[in-house]
Amino acid sequence: MNRTKHKDINLKRVNRHALLFNNREKRAIDEFCRKHKIGNKSRFMRESILEAVLRDYPTLFEVEGESNLFSAKYSRVS
Repeated sequence: MNRTKHKDINLKRVNRHALLFNNREKRAIDEFCRKHKIGNKSRFMRESILEAVLRDYPTLFEVEGESNLFSAKYSRVS
């Protein structure tokens, strides 16, 4: 029995954000990833950045009358 997955269009990653590193920073990241056996650097960086951002926004769920990172206030496309 095949199940179809219902994908939320808002969760698809379509927005690109570029980062530039100097040689020392790149070597440090490469060494860290090698040491900790991280194969997907993009995922590692995305999760690390979002972890820092979400410290200011401890809940992913909308609470009535309260704004958070994922509420409509922040969901507008610039």
